[in-house]
Amino acid sequence: MSDTLSALDAFNTRPRDEVERDLLACCACRAFAAEVAGRRPYRELGALLDAADAAVRELEWPGVLEALGAHPRIGERPDATGTEAAWSRQEQSGVDEASRAALAEGNRAYEERFGHVYLVCATGLSGAELLARLTSRLRNDEESERDVVRAELAAITRLRLAKLIREGR
Repeated sequence: MSDTLSALDAFNTRPRDEVERDLLACCACRAFAAEVAGRRPYRELGALLDAADAAVRELEWPGVLEALGAHPRIGERPDATGTEAAWSRQEQSGVDEASRAALAEGNRAYEERFGHVYLVCATGLSGAELLARLTSRLRNDEESERDVVRAELAAITRLRLAKLIREGR
């Protein structure tokens, strides 16, 4: 049996409260964690990732805002400890010092416009790329931006959930 299947079996059989706690590190929304945990067992990693993607995209806006509350601003280093904070630091590793001031200014403009933190799947993106996306998204209307936020949250969640399983939690 592969390591992934073994880890998936463990995910499927662990107590629901433990699984939900780990899922909250992937997407900090209680409705998301309950939905994904409640759909167990998953026969393959792809099915789990697809279920998580669907659960994020089906969240009511207050659930999305709950999840956003756990995300640091792009360009800021999370002060917290734990899995989610470590993953955030890793995901934002492409942000250089030169980009931090511009991102801080862009974050302020974004939060003023939309009322919540700017969320982007930062994995593999440089500070300049993150800033370009932020600048572009400032032109979105609120409904379009909510669609983009859900898609970005789903992408982040998918990456984190795959890590969770690979790490054998």
